[in-house]
Amino acid sequence: MNEQAVIAEEVRTRILQEPDVILEDPDVMRALIAANDRAMGGNIVDLRGVAMERLEARLQRLEDTHRSVIAAAYENLAGMNQVHRAVNAFLEPLTFDDFLSRLGTDVADILRVGRVRLVLESQEVPEGDLGSNVLAVVQPGFINDYMGQGRPLRRVTLRRADGNAGLVYGEAADWVRSEACIALDFGEGRLPGMLGFASDSPMHFSPNQGTDLLDFMGGVFERAMRRWLE
Repeated sequence: MNEQAVIAEEVRTRILQEPDVILEDPDVMRALIAANDRAMGGNIVDLRGVAMERLEARLQRLEDTHRSVIAAAYENLAGMNQVHRAVNAFLEPLTFDDFLSRLGTDVADILRVGRVRLVLESQEVPEGDLGSNVLAVVQPGFINDYMGQGRPLRRVTLRRADGNAGLVYGEAADWVRSEACIALDFGEGRLPGMLGFASDSPMHFSPNQGTDLLDFMGGVFERAMRRWLE
């Protein structure tokens, strides 16, 4: 009994010296509240305990929100870095062939997609293979039909792939599960174009994702392409 009294006195002294230690420990506080409830009996409602439980639940929700905001910020920063690296990759080439090659290799690797496709509308569509797995030339109106599918055309479209993917990605469409399409405007008097990014993951591109970074990349790409169209 004397030994227990000594231990209790030591604990009591420590608590009196540093009460914040108890208040900042949620497990200890819960144990104290539970002990208090047992001492009061089941017929008495402790409003302070109820209020504390509500505050604790609210704090937990705030912490979860805080973690979600931080995770979203890191994800957005990572996406921004990816797009900036991709922009640098297609601004560096000095020839159009190298430009296309960078799209199919460096840009695809940076953005972690399986295929990049540059689609250009033209009044004259070449027959046969163009010799490039990046460039496709199509009839006027194709891009509006492909991206819009009967709806008003948006700058960026993110979606799961459907049966029309083969029109853009050819034989590679068998593994395409989602895609991002960016409409390109090359200026007055020129037919439009489109950048297509294909992934084998159905969740890589989805309509609920933000499009600001892809919109920015499309604007830079348009300006880079104009030098090859002059």
